[in-house]
Amino acid sequence: MLHSKKLLVVARVNHYQYQGKLYASGPYARELEKWAEIFSEVTIAGSLLQGRPTGDCIPFQRENIRIVPVSETQASGVGARWKQFCLLPRVIWQLAGYMRRADVIHVRCPCDLGLLGIILAPIFSRHLIAKYASEWLPFKGEAWAWRLQRNILRSFWWRGLVTIYGRWPNQPAKVKPFFTSVLTRDQLARARQAASQYKPFNSLKVIYVGRLSASKNVDVLLTAVAKVKAAGKAVECTIVGDGPERSALEAQTIRLGLSQRVTFTGGLAFESVLNYYEQANVLVLASSVEGWGKALVEGMAFGLVCIGTERGIMPQMLGEGRGLLVPVRDAEALARRLEWITENEKESAAMAVRAAAWAQCYSLDGLCEALRKLMSEEWGFEMAPKAADKSQEEVFAK
Repeated sequence: MLHSKKLLVVARVNHYQYQGKLYASGPYARELEKWAEIFSEVTIAGSLLQGRPTGDCIPFQRENIRIVPVSETQASGVGARWKQFCLLPRVIWQLAGYMRRADVIHVRCPCDLGLLGIILAPIFSRHLIAKYASEWLPFKGEAWAWRLQRNILRSFWWRGLVTIYGRWPNQPAKVKPFFTSVLTRDQLARARQAASQYKPFNSLKVIYVGRLSASKNVDVLLTAVAKVKAAGKAVECTIVGDGPERSALEAQTIRLGLSQRVTFTGGLAFESVLNYYEQANVLVLASSVEGWGKALVEGMAFGLVCIGTERGIMPQMLGEGRGLLVPVRDAEALARRLEWITENEKESAAMAVRAAAWAQCYSLDGLCEALRKLMSEEWGFEMAPKAADKSQEEVFAK
C-alpha cells in the first residue's frame, strides 16, 4: 500500500447507496478495488443515488473506499441541461474542495465531469493520472466535448499521465498504452479450462455482452442473425445486458421472427455472465465507438471466436488471426462472417485457440501490478513489496 497517500477519483458513473453498502457497475467497481489496494484512502467524486442498484452492479468490498456526491439534476432534456449549467459553480466548488485534500487525482474521461476534472486538477496536485476510456484517435461523429478533453490531456496544461487503449504513433511521452481486464487469475483459469474444451461450430451460439445503447449496434447483430437463419444455418443468440435500447431491440426480435432464437437476460452479476461465456462459441461486438472492449477479452479468454468492427483498438485486439472484423453497421458483412465460421470449422477452432492464448495475458491482478509499476517509475512512490505478475509487462506497454 502507499502509506498515507489519498486518491481522489473523478468519475461520471452512477453509484448507489443501498442497505448500508455502496454499489457500482461490476467492471468499474472491480477496477477501483485494485486502486484501493494501492492507496490508504480512495474517495470517489461522482453521482450517488439512494435505492436499489441495477442488476449489473456489485458492492464495493474494501472499507477504504468512500463516495462524495457531486450535484447533478438526474434528469434529461433541455430544462435539465440548463439546470445542470446553473449548478456548475457549485460543482466546481465541490470538486475543488475534494481535490485540495487529495495526494493523487485520477480523472476518468471522456465525460462532462471528466472535463471539469482535467481543467481543475492541475491546480491542486502534480500527481495526476487520467484514463481516457474511449477511442483515442479522432473519428467521424465524435462529440466536440470529447475532442476538447483529448486536446487538453495532450496539452501543457495537463502535467500528469494519460492512460489510453492501444498503441498509437506520435503521442506525447505522458500518454501510456494501458490494457485492463475484469478477470481475476482464478477466473482466467476457469476461462482457460473452458477454452481447452472443443466447441463445434456447426451450430452458432452467439453472445453479446454489454450495455444496450445505440452505439453498440445490437440491432445490426439481430439483423445479421435473421440473415443467417434465412440461409438455413443453425443459430441462437443471447443478449446479456440492459439499457435504453432494450425495448426497441425486443420489438425488433419479434418483427424478425427471432423470438425462439434470441434471449434477453437483462443485467447480470459477473459470475452469471461467465456461465454464458462457457455456453457460447461466438461473441459479437459491433460497436460504432469502443475503447477497450472488455467483453472481447473475456470472450477470447473463454475460447470464443470474436467478431468486432474496424474501429478503435479492435483491429489490434483481433489482429494476427485472433478474430474477425466487419465494417460498422454492415449487417450483410456480419452475416457473412457468421456463416464463414460454420463453414470453416477447422480455421475457426484455430482462431479461438490463438485468441485464448492472447487473452490470458490480461488479468485484473496484472492491472494492479501495472499501476504500482507506473506510479513507482513516474513519481518515485515507494511501493509495498508484492510478488511479481508475469503478465504485467503485457498489461502495461512502455
